[in-house]
Amino acid sequence: MAGQIKKMIDRVIEERAKGNPTIRSTTETKLILKGFNPSRFDAGSPDDPAVIAKLRTVAFEMGVNI
Repeated sequence: MAGQIKKMIDRVIEERAKGNPTIRSTTETKLILKGFNPSRFDAGSPDDPAVIAKLRTVAFEMGVNI
């Protein structure tokens, strides 16, 4: 199922921001620094198990359960 990474990134951003644009921007920046540029992934992006595992780790570090 393609696009799983994009959904996970969006969920991390939404869970952390809770509607606050400043926290949203900060979370996007943190994800970019960790190697997950939200603009590089879309609904058609292939699901790489290694990337998904790393994203789960990053989400856990940010306190988001995905």
